[in-house]
Amino acid sequence: MTDKRIPGYCPLCISRCGCVSVVNGDGILTAVEPDPGHPTGQSLCIKGRSAPDLVNSPDRILYPMKRTRPKGDPDPGWVRITWDEALEFTAGQMKSMAQARGPESVAFSVATPSGTAIADGMGWIFRLINAFGSPNAVWTTHVCNWHRDFTNALTFGCDIGMPDYANTGCIVYWGFNPAVSWPAQARLAGDAIKRGAKLVVIDPRRAGMAAKADQWLRVRPGTDGALALSLAGVMIEHGWYDADFVRSWSNGPFLVRADNRRFLTEADLRPGGAAGRLVAWDEENHRPAIYDPRSRQYDTEPGRAALFGEFDIRTVLGTVACTPAFDRYARLCRQYAPERAERITGVPAAQIRQTARLLHEHAPVSYYAWSGIGQNTNASQTARAVNLLYALTGGLDASGGNVHFARPALNDVSGVDLRAGRKPAIGLDTRPLGPARHGWISETGLYRAILDGQPYPVKGLVAFGSNLLQSRPDPVLGAQALQSLDFYVHADMFLNPMAELADIVLPVATPWEREGVAAGFQVSQEASALVQLRHKAIEPRGESKSDTWIAFELAKRLQLGEHFFDGSIEAGVRHVLAPTGIAFEALRNAPAGIRLPLPTPYRKYRDHGFNTPSSRVEIYSQQLLDIGQDPLPEFFEPALSPASRPELNEDYPLILTSAKWVQYCHSQFRQLAPLRRRMPDPLAEIHPDTAAVRGIMEGDWIGIRTPMGKMVARAAFNAHLEPRVVCAQYGWWEAEGGPEGGANFSALIDGQHGDPVSGSVALRSYLCEVEKYVTRSRPA
Repeated sequence: MTDKRIPGYCPLCISRCGCVSVVNGDGILTAVEPDPGHPTGQSLCIKGRSAPDLVNSPDRILYPMKRTRPKGDPDPGWVRITWDEALEFTAGQMKSMAQARGPESVAFSVATPSGTAIADGMGWIFRLINAFGSPNAVWTTHVCNWHRDFTNALTFGCDIGMPDYANTGCIVYWGFNPAVSWPAQARLAGDAIKRGAKLVVIDPRRAGMAAKADQWLRVRPGTDGALALSLAGVMIEHGWYDADFVRSWSNGPFLVRADNRRFLTEADLRPGGAAGRLVAWDEENHRPAIYDPRSRQYDTEPGRAALFGEFDIRTVLGTVACTPAFDRYARLCRQYAPERAERITGVPAAQIRQTARLLHEHAPVSYYAWSGIGQNTNASQTARAVNLLYALTGGLDASGGNVHFARPALNDVSGVDLRAGRKPAIGLDTRPLGPARHGWISETGLYRAILDGQPYPVKGLVAFGSNLLQSRPDPVLGAQALQSLDFYVHADMFLNPMAELADIVLPVATPWEREGVAAGFQVSQEASALVQLRHKAIEPRGESKSDTWIAFELAKRLQLGEHFFDGSIEAGVRHVLAPTGIAFEALRNAPAGIRLPLPTPYRKYRDHGFNTPSSRVEIYSQQLLDIGQDPLPEFFEPALSPASRPELNEDYPLILTSAKWVQYCHSQFRQLAPLRRRMPDPLAEIHPDTAAVRGIMEGDWIGIRTPMGKMVARAAFNAHLEPRVVCAQYGWWEAEGGPEGGANFSALIDGQHGDPVSGSVALRSYLCEVEKYVTRSRPA
């Protein structure tokens, strides 16, 4: 029989690479290949090509199962049960707990759509959470996309957007390696470099595209904020910035009072003045100029709004010294002269100056920043520092800059409209501008609520695809918390260490055994205009079901069917697609997808302003000031660094960081033979000189020790690392990954130190020591 070739896309990570699934006459998936005709299909990573091994893995969960032995028992005593039993138990526990303690007593845990296939059902999972009434979902945002998207919104009123690779003059990758994390971006960046675009990479490792960079800045982990301020200071000093953009489209001209660090307003100047109207100094006419953020207009257009200077302003309560917000930012940047920044970051002062010049001379500039910034205890202010550096280029939403390509309009089904009346999420009181305001809580907050009942008790958990014990700090505390739950249900493809502690496990179908819809593939206008239904390539193994099906079935049993189209998934998909004008049947009959005619206008802010309090780019953030944080991106050291904790340097003289490798994604896929052959053991990169003084040879098993815990890995020499830096892999959990139980990077990191705005933790910057292990026995 002839093989079937089914076009689609690989949903295993955010790249969503176009692919063709090959199914033989017996209905078996035999290969997954790139689809060059797809806007993201020019290549496919080894994980996507290993999909047949994923589908056919003997380790998959294929049937609902129930625990019969106590939690903590080495053998959970799993027994097979029916879907009806599993769903009735889950819904019954959720309802009884909500009636007794409120829906907030049931938390949820949801995997990342950036590095798993959860995106197919994520909207429906969050709709279930919101319809049920729980404000508490442990998502990945605080250690993933928060600083790329939501912290950016504090500055720009929007997420990071996407580099306009076809037109950019210079690409900046900051803590982002697209060769591993987003192959579709890597290909477009390669095309841009071939036509002459410059590349700047800021990363402790010379990984991926750093080898092609015009400037690779080897920054000490966790000090990126100081580097961004230094680069900005050089650009301001030499006038290498877009002053017209800063003056016309940022809040940089608005005056800040010296006495309370707040913006001067019209209410300060005259009785009856509006507290929301801001004040700039007209340096040509020598008078205050009143600006209304709602109309985005001055009362009288100033001849030229000052960006620098000190002004004594007569107010209704007397004279107040004021300074333009941009002047305050410039003063902060001047504190990080390249020589000082070199002492902090390790990046040579001359290279800082060269890079600042490059950014000026090769506009338009685009950039992308991700986990290298976001997984630190100073992540929010670091992201703000990078945002403001980028704002100086004036490239935002300009041709060749960071652009929001037009995407198909969809109906949001996540259930935001169903949130009314919920209790505040865990952590909202301490981080009011953080993820908790959206109902996304941290793992540490969850553990505290389970074990200590603070701020209120959580007694139940429903998880979709998570593995907190291998991807978040303090797995010992996490295991204690999970074992203390009254009920815990986990839906997944594989039985990972977190799922091992569940009462019920539910088998999730692989992406090749279910349908999915993607609208907008992000990396270009061509890609963003595409809507594609990914067809089910093969029948599900066993009784595995999609996350979407599980969410719909639970909703029906929770009497929430009215919010789920009375249980019809097809009706739900039709609703999602309705704004596109594409009929569901038409999409089903176009397996390669349908492209909509969606042009991207540049500089859209000229018509609509920015979605910020000032309707401009927020150089100075009064929102942060209101919650006790600095309105400018002050640099502070990571919680555990050689500078912040010098008393630890003798015992922990090295700096620990982590990174992704292409073979695996987070804690997934290590049971797949093609991937395991390419990387059979966990690795820790170490400089050869650092290894030599410790008697370590390449390939030796080494122990990595921090104030929090220990792990083991094989030494991999990397002469490009700064000698104090060790880069270890995270996500290992199978027993064969080194000495039994000892390969978990998460065991090295504490969850108590977190970013004050987002709650992000120190997965990329910590203190450690390494030592050689002679045998593969577990560390004492």
